[in-house]
Amino acid sequence: MCVSTPRRRAGGSRRDDSTAGERTAVTNAEPREEQHRIAEEQAALRRVATLVARGVGPDLMFAAVAEEVGALFHADVTMIKRFEPDDQATLMGGHGLRRLEPGTRSELHHDPFLTSVRQTGRTARLDVDDSTSANVPEKVRVEAIRSVVDAPIVVEGHLWGAICVASRHERFPPDTEQRLVDFSELVATAIANAEAQTKLAQSRASIVAATDNTRRRIERDLHDGAQQRLVSLALQLRAAQTAVPPELGELAAELDRVTAGLTGALDELREIARGIHPPTLAGGDLGSAMRTLARRSPVPVDLEVRTEGRLPEGVEVSAYYVVAEALTNATKHAHASAATVAVDTVDDVLRISVRDDGVGGADFTRGTGLVGLKDRVEALGGRMSLDSPSGAGTTLRAEIPLTGAGLSRQLI
Repeated sequence: MCVSTPRRRAGGSRRDDSTAGERTAVTNAEPREEQHRIAEEQAALRRVATLVARGVGPDLMFAAVAEEVGALFHADVTMIKRFEPDDQATLMGGHGLRRLEPGTRSELHHDPFLTSVRQTGRTARLDVDDSTSANVPEKVRVEAIRSVVDAPIVVEGHLWGAICVASRHERFPPDTEQRLVDFSELVATAIANAEAQTKLAQSRASIVAATDNTRRRIERDLHDGAQQRLVSLALQLRAAQTAVPPELGELAAELDRVTAGLTGALDELREIARGIHPPTLAGGDLGSAMRTLARRSPVPVDLEVRTEGRLPEGVEVSAYYVVAEALTNATKHAHASAATVAVDTVDDVLRISVRDDGVGGADFTRGTGLVGLKDRVEALGGRMSLDSPSGAGTTLRAEIPLTGAGLSRQLI
């Protein structure tokens, strides 16, 4: 059997094959470009999500988001603005800005694009050419902007603000609006997470402050009430002792026992009050409070304190409890024979280190009070670590920022 093959047309067979190959190459390139773009966007969001998970401050997060958006969209200027109730917008972060700094507020009516986003909840675009350059806003003209796209940021159903990208060289592609909206949805998730972390930190700090206020009130009530009452009764009892006739020796002995018991109860109450709130901080700085702890410790303490003046009250109280708990654990649980305490300040951070030569094996889950201390330190924006290998002693470290900027900066 003979099988015939169709003849190629003379002249042009290679050109036809080449054209078909080019069409195939273009067809294959488009999905690859789309996949590459999606991969870039996902990588950018992962980097932003990592910053949020690390608990970085709002300034760093918004700066990172602005830089990532600028790189993805090849924008010369990127801005993230939060809408305010008074028809203003606050610049939360930017990239490529010449004049504005984060925190700068501006009137919305000076920016028709942001106004449009605020009113409609939709994207807004401006492409400048020779026919429209005379009618563009002054700031766009001054910055020599050729193309602007604004997209809304909606956080948990609330129109939070907008992302703006601007180019000084060329128009943004037609799909920029949708891409920016898609990215803004992911950014909104990062903002919501950051807001939740900020609220949690503020709530924890409020709980710590309320607890300290309650401790202070209880300590004051004990000092001014029960302690003073017991002191008064002790004085009355001693006065009564002096009036007992010599022939009533048994009565005098009984009064001596009652006086001793009353004095012991008063001492115990003072110790309880001292544990509720450190009164040593009321009359001196952290250094004097640390020296008092070292003197009272059953374990010999090598103390080194390098701080100047008074520190924020919450920081001082937390530092006191950290050292007090560590020394208590060194005595009761670690059976240590010596301890070293170092307290200093570096770059607006109070650093605390307590090391003992005890049996080790301590952790944050064994009910030694360390969990509460860790929560207290973290509520102030600090961190605590524990190194306690079995048989090799325990080292407790804590770092507490001296400024509350991380808690006072609001995202909402």
